[in-house]
Amino acid sequence: MRCCQLDELLAGRAEPPVLFALGEPTHGIKEFPLLRNDILGHLVERGYRSVILETDFFAASIVDDHVAGAPTDLDTVLATGFSHGFGAVPGNRELVGWLRAHNASTTPEDRVRFYGFDAPTEYAFAPSPRRALNAVNDFLPEGLRPGSVRELDTLLGADTDWTNEAAMYDPAASIGDSDRARALRIIADELATALDRAGSRPGYDQAQAQARTGLGLLRYHAAMASHSSERIAAMLGVRAEMMAENLLAIVNRETRPGLVFAHNVHLNRTEDSAGGLVARALGEKYLFVATDASPDSEPGTLQRVLAEATDRRALFPARALPRSVGTSKPIVPGHIPLSPADLDGADAVIFIADTDGQRHRYW
Repeated sequence: MRCCQLDELLAGRAEPPVLFALGEPTHGIKEFPLLRNDILGHLVERGYRSVILETDFFAASIVDDHVAGAPTDLDTVLATGFSHGFGAVPGNRELVGWLRAHNASTTPEDRVRFYGFDAPTEYAFAPSPRRALNAVNDFLPEGLRPGSVRELDTLLGADTDWTNEAAMYDPAASIGDSDRARALRIIADELATALDRAGSRPGYDQAQAQARTGLGLLRYHAAMASHSSERIAAMLGVRAEMMAENLLAIVNRETRPGLVFAHNVHLNRTEDSAGGLVARALGEKYLFVATDASPDSEPGTLQRVLAEATDRRALFPARALPRSVGTSKPIVPGHIPLSPADLDGADAVIFIADTDGQRHRYW
């Protein structure tokens, strides 16, 4: 893939993107984060000043402080500044090191910021909303705190009430539909309303993030407690909404464009994905480039068409790719190959033909 292809893609937009969304078809294969690092370096030369990853919104501040020059240990930053174990993903150590070196050699206004945009949920559990709700309450002036917050500690109970891993698979094990949880949703709404009245002052953006996180976590726990056949879809939908809210908050904060990197399914313009929600708000200012790879793709598939067109990696306009083909099999567990239908939600596809197909095991 030539850098001029990226420039042509950017130049072909009706409006300059404020968010360059780069997807990957699975987590843990080294070629995709390394591709991201290459593209980020190119975009930084063209004025991009943030990189946003599929990691916890709040934990990412540890990484951002480090790349701004904080005297923190890199191994500690990788272990605590990334959720889902992503600090061990190949390419992320290199990314953090490059950002720190770049920022050390430039002026503060030209530093590249590091953000996460994911909800604070993990594969097997979701946390208590305690931290988020208490943070909003602590930020509010005494006179604006709703009287209901006196019940917070009692209603929240023990954190283990919320983090029970059995609740991910058994709705009866979830606290999300209890009287306590429903009462907390009212308090969370009252806190968010009070925050709107508080007015902007130092720390307001962080308090807003905590307010939307508290509400989002309570919605997520409620979805976990549902016995509906659509339970998993509802949980994924709440997570997508939280991701989209975080992404839009970052876009609104930054004055220059950024690169966001996550799984293709989160960034594609499908109606119920984070990318779809953000694209609805940003329009042409949202650019999505999907990626895929398939060393041994089957004949008659989209992946075989792409593999026959490059022996390394190349960028293809999505509109020029065929729809009347099949989809190859996954190359590793967790790989979701692009289907022809996925192309309708993408602006371009970068195909990597020379991956070894080996997942780096980081969890």
